Amino acid sequence: MATTKDDQKGSSRTCRECGAARALDQRYCLECGARLGSLPAAIRSQFARLFGGKVKKPGKETPKADQPAQEGGWPFKRSEYMPSPRAAAIAVIGMLGLGVLLGSATDQLAQSAGFSTILLESTPPPAEEEAPEPVAAAPESEASGGEPAPAVAPPPVIPEEVPQIEEPVVEEPKPELPIKEELPTGLPEIKHVFVIMLGEGGYEETFGETSASQLFGKELPAQGELLSNYFAVTKGRLANQIALLSGQGPTPETAADCPNYADVLPGTEAAEGQVEGNGCVYPATTKTLPGQLTEAGLKWKAYHEEGIDPFAYFHSLVDSAEYAETDVELPQLATDLKLKAEKFPALAYISPGPLTNPEELLKTVVPEIKESLAYKDGGMLVITFAQAPQTGEEPDTSGCCNNPVYPNLPPPPAEPPATGPVRETGGGGRVGLLLLSPYVEPGTSSESYFNHYSLLVTIEELFGLERIGYGAEPVLTGFDESIFNAGS
Repeated sequence: MATTKDDQKGSSRTCRECGAARALDQRYCLECGARLGSLPAAIRSQFARLFGGKVKKPGKETPKADQPAQEGGWPFKRSEYMPSPRAAAIAVIGMLGLGVLLGSATDQLAQSAGFSTILLESTPPPAEEEAPEPVAAAPESEASGGEPAPAVAPPPVIPEEVPQIEEPVVEEPKPELPIKEELPTGLPEIKHVFVIMLGEGGYEETFGETSASQLFGKELPAQGELLSNYFAVTKGRLANQIALLSGQGPTPETAADCPNYADVLPGTEAAEGQVEGNGCVYPATTKTLPGQLTEAGLKWKAYHEEGIDPFAYFHSLVDSAEYAETDVELPQLATDLKLKAEKFPALAYISPGPLTNPEELLKTVVPEIKESLAYKDGGMLVITFAQAPQTGEEPDTSGCCNNPVYPNLPPPPAEPPATGPVRETGGGGRVGLLLLSPYVEPGTSSESYFNHYSLLVTIEELFGLERIGYGAEPVLTGFDESIFNAGS
């Protein structure tokens, strides 16, 4: 085992600071506490690394003349180096175990085990990512016979990965669309409804087997489906058309085709959405089929001749800015039928005047409608009469389908209880209806009972609208799959 020059002296060796005697293996003076002998090379190298320079051996530095000697120790020079707080903290921690480390580092047993350096490491704060300083090779060790001590580099500092927090994806709300009621089972996708509302005509004299009209009795029924048990709902051509357009029952004025154009007063709304009073023009709050179509974003148009125009009896329609464009003369129909399907209105209401020959009109209008692009794109053509004859030799005042008792009219005369859907009084008579459409089988017929309120319900259901007026009665049904029978 290698020894230092100081260790080779005898036990009578004295302390070079105070002259007190010391033993051969003594490391510190018992009188003054001075270090006896030089620090091991490993310790000196660590101090050099910590304090930025080489640590001189004790006793080699000569104190200045004006520097007083420390009482109980040797004179020393105060270093001008001021360590950083971080270095000072490391030095304090290291000094706590310095006594044990110094002894064990230079012990012969420790040297034989290969201990040559002692490293004091500090862990930098996580926030500071500083590159580790290179560690210089230690000088040759006197205790190891001149062989250089291996330098140990500190382990690299691996920054911890910061977890990425994904921000939640917030979807922009979609604009709400108007809720449209689903079509009842069996209804086709009708896009354009043509209603030809003729004036007065009973079923037997028009569509019946005894009809004298070749057009009504043979030709038109061969092109579509005939509903033989279709009824008007009250007396009066105007009152029946108002019922079809709004579900409103008659007033004494509308039942008489309104000789005086005046508001319905008091105009209060009662049960079943009926407007009570007498008069002709309904309040602006009265719901109508054309108004429903407008609210749903659909178009409508009325084509009429001089005479009765049922659309003019609703303030909500006649007072609107669009009324002049939607209520036009009958000749405009021929021009509009040349439009593309998407340009043509969803509802085309055609009402000729009382002086017009209905057969001559139908011979021209029906072929034009059937050749139009609108009819070919989901079209339905309805031909019926406002009422059956109410005067003459054989008046027909019958009604069907639980025809209501109207609050604005006097109660009808007492009659025997009806055994079927037809009532002998209180209605507008049996008028019949002819239905032409790509969705019906030509040359067929149906004996199911319907009336003008049923037609209103059918149009509302085809376009997904709510029921209004008497059309909301649960006993009323619209046309179903038994009527739209094409392909069945």
